[in-house]
Amino acid sequence: MPGLLFRFHRHDLLTSSNDEAKRLAQAGALEGSMVVAGQQTAGRGRRGRNWESPPGNLYCSLLLRPATPPAEAALLSFVAALALADAAAAFVPAARLALKWPNDVLLDGRKLAGILLESAGENGRTAWLVVGMGVNLASAPPDAASLAAAAGRPVEPEAILACLTDAFAFWYGRWHEAGFPPIRQAWLARAAGLGVPLTVRLAEATFVGRFGGMSETGQLLLEQPGGVRRVEAGEVYLPAPA
Repeated sequence: MPGLLFRFHRHDLLTSSNDEAKRLAQAGALEGSMVVAGQQTAGRGRRGRNWESPPGNLYCSLLLRPATPPAEAALLSFVAALALADAAAAFVPAARLALKWPNDVLLDGRKLAGILLESAGENGRTAWLVVGMGVNLASAPPDAASLAAAAGRPVEPEAILACLTDAFAFWYGRWHEAGFPPIRQAWLARAAGLGVPLTVRLAEATFVGRFGGMSETGQLLLEQPGGVRRVEAGEVYLPAPA
């Protein structure tokens, strides 16, 4: 496939980069359109949570048009996680980074970056997919990680964005060429908490078990005394970092 061509749309202030990327998608913008916000007034994470968005951090949203069934397109969150981890590894040792199911990047066990996918489909295919990505650079909430603090030096949004686009193009290319298997393998190699006890909270119940890996379709595998539970979506709680 041809390489992913990025077209940047930079804004000092937006409600959220995802909102602007969705507007571009609906207006017919091309795949590779990347919205970058200096600050967001209504940034959000998964499940509608507020994403704190002060200046100095990275807030960006990438428009893709994968033309695959929605279930396959949803796996691009793992592509984004790998790309974010690669980008962060340009500033801190990769050994300090890990990936938390389904879509967080951890630094020293604390959240460094998050991902929010939004999409629309036609005739069973994904017409467009927006991959929203936020990275704590200059600052972070009290229980999260800051890349600048960990690196011991300032990290400019444009510096990590350059690393992120290169890494995303690589992993998106792998996904196009070979599907999910190499993405799954690479993600599991960096997974946080593999083999350790964890808690998974769903809307209707909470389960405890051992993190047994990830299925071929992106589900978390929770090993329990009665067998392996496949989790499609939920909140994962790992043991607290030391």
